[in-house]
Amino acid sequence: MNRPPSFTRRRWLGHGGALLAAATAGAPWRPAFAEGRPEQLRIGYQKSASLFVHQKSVGSLEKRLAPLGVAVKWFEFPAGPQLLEGLNVGAIDVGYVGEAPPIFAQAAGAKFVYVGYDPAAPQAEAVVVPKDSALKTVADLKGRKVALNKGSNVHYLLVKLLEKHGLSYADVQPVFLPPADARAAFERGAVDAWAIWDPFLAAVEKQTGARQLADGRGVVNNYLFYLAERGYAERWPQVVKALFDDLTEQGRWVTANVRQAAEKIAPLQGLDVDVVERSLRRYPLGVQPLTPAIAAEQQKIADAFLELKLLPRPVRILDALPAARVAGAA
Repeated sequence: MNRPPSFTRRRWLGHGGALLAAATAGAPWRPAFAEGRPEQLRIGYQKSASLFVHQKSVGSLEKRLAPLGVAVKWFEFPAGPQLLEGLNVGAIDVGYVGEAPPIFAQAAGAKFVYVGYDPAAPQAEAVVVPKDSALKTVADLKGRKVALNKGSNVHYLLVKLLEKHGLSYADVQPVFLPPADARAAFERGAVDAWAIWDPFLAAVEKQTGARQLADGRGVVNNYLFYLAERGYAERWPQVVKALFDDLTEQGRWVTANVRQAAEKIAPLQGLDVDVVERSLRRYPLGVQPLTPAIAAEQQKIADAFLELKLLPRPVRILDALPAARVAGAA
């Protein structure tokens, strides 16, 4: 199995906007087409991308990019894998997804770079069962049908939870459904359990009384990643930098004003304010460029999926990191 070179010998940029900072701070990497500007920034988001939804609701990114003459277009996707399909075919320029989708997309040949991540949110994903279910523990899932979105963050959650409780992935019957269809199957009893993330998790708990068998704490990290199509990021790092700066500023505001943010976001997500607030409190915000440690964690997930034969070929996370490095780095 191919593995990335040791991260201990590499000092990837760990502060500021990785792409623009490297292009302007004397780093050896410089985008070949950094001059000029694009007409627009097309953002792919999903309901779980509450910070993107907040930015959309207040128009903060539009205001920040206006001096550059760049318009912002928003495109909603049901989940991360579908969003990355859009990125791969050139329908969007940036997106926000969980840990697993970028790995599956990279294995499929998608050309993107990681431009940032939010802190771990293991409590924001869980395996749930109906409130009157006889299932009490993850071990009870043996032989049962579990709904999940294939290639999403909860795909890895399910693998690791089963492993922790003495089961293998082959011990359950995965039923691959996007969130809306999975919710319908869950409610009509067509599946025994559902591996899902917030805000869908918060919604099914509040609206149906669904019980958690386990969330991700002590099992997975559940980092959330900001990705950009590689060509776009290399041509227009100033736009990526503006996005990064606005994410940082708006993330601080949301963290300090959770209830108020929930009231702004809820109408756009089509959810109750209380559901959105619960979800926001389980998703710590604080976008940062990738560190060697986070990239190494992604590599572990990629290797685990390869071992399960869920990937068609090995994936090197290093290949999806920005080419920017601190000047003089080894």
